[in-house]
Amino acid sequence: MIANYGYKDGSGEYYISIDTDNCMDCSAARACLTACPKQMFEIMTDDYDDEVAAVKQAFRRTLGFDCADCKPSSGYSSLPCTSACTPGAIKHSW
Repeated sequence: MIANYGYKDGSGEYYISIDTDNCMDCSAARACLTACPKQMFEIMTDDYDDEVAAVKQAFRRTLGFDCADCKPSSGYSSLPCTSACTPGAIKHSW
């Protein structure tokens, strides 16, 4: 299942998608939790009683601003959260 966290406003769509099937098979010991400088990720139990990563509620409406340090408008090659996620479960929409 793909879980989407974020929002859409006049400036664009800002979503972080987490593939929970890939997240459950994490071989990186949940490295996304410590890779994000803003500590935006948490582990939660989903509707199927699986422990998966999620974006904390406090950040879901401000992703465009909170991710700006790691993801400027141009000139970045990789993001700490996506690089740390070896199963490839984390994607950004913008």
